[in-house]
Amino acid sequence: MTVNTLHRPTHRDALVHLEAAFERDDMITVFGRCTVDYDGRATSELGPGDRLVILKPDGTILVHTDEKRTPVNWQPPGCTHSASVRDGRLRIRSTRSNPDERLDVHFERVEQCSAYGVNDRSDLELTGSEEDLRQHILSNPSTLESGFDPLETERQSDAGPIDIFGEDADGVPVVVELKRRRVGPAAASQLRRYVDALRREFGDDEPVRGILVAPSVTDRAADLLEREGLEFVALDPETGAPPVEDEANEDDTDEKPDGETGDEADGETRDE
Repeated sequence: MTVNTLHRPTHRDALVHLEAAFERDDMITVFGRCTVDYDGRATSELGPGDRLVILKPDGTILVHTDEKRTPVNWQPPGCTHSASVRDGRLRIRSTRSNPDERLDVHFERVEQCSAYGVNDRSDLELTGSEEDLRQHILSNPSTLESGFDPLETERQSDAGPIDIFGEDADGVPVVVELKRRRVGPAAASQLRRYVDALRREFGDDEPVRGILVAPSVTDRAADLLEREGLEFVALDPETGAPPVEDEANEDDTDEKPDGETGDEADGETRDE
């Protein structure tokens, strides 16, 4: 696991650090004095205090104080993280569109900002892995699309091994990149590199399609895929089927932080 940490960074240095970590899909922790504002199904404000903010690559954000086991504010998986410097202060924002919610954390000062390149293989094996996803597609290629013919796995290219290489119903080469969880722009960029590598190998005139397969992607990843002419297929690694559409909203019924109910709980951590 790689760890990059800044101690008492300037707000501008913390911003650069965060943006690079977002691109790498790192897990991030930020500790410092901050306020928290939520706007969505309700509104809430949390005054200045020393707090630990945790941002996970699946879109989860948690705001912890030095008390209790649960966060005072949170947003569920599926949110989009971003950062900026406004009025000389670092702002971390978490947003989601269904429902429309926004959580803003404004830092008066940052004591520490760390980014972790986490590789949790044990969890991957327990909850559904990329290998499970691969086997679902190999045993039933139409899961990806009608007429897809998988030809190789771990096909070597000058950009690295390709998860699945095959051809579509028209004989066009297809690069398939597999991810076991919700992914951001880094996965789209990785797929782009594999497609470019095969185009160099086959010749610039040879069309090559690229398909990213994952349970879901962030809005930024979806935008990048569209700009690059790449495709996305949503599949659950455990079932090999498209995820249930309402699954992303199941967190709305999760247990709220201790002592909070109703609108107070709704205001714990959201983002537009």
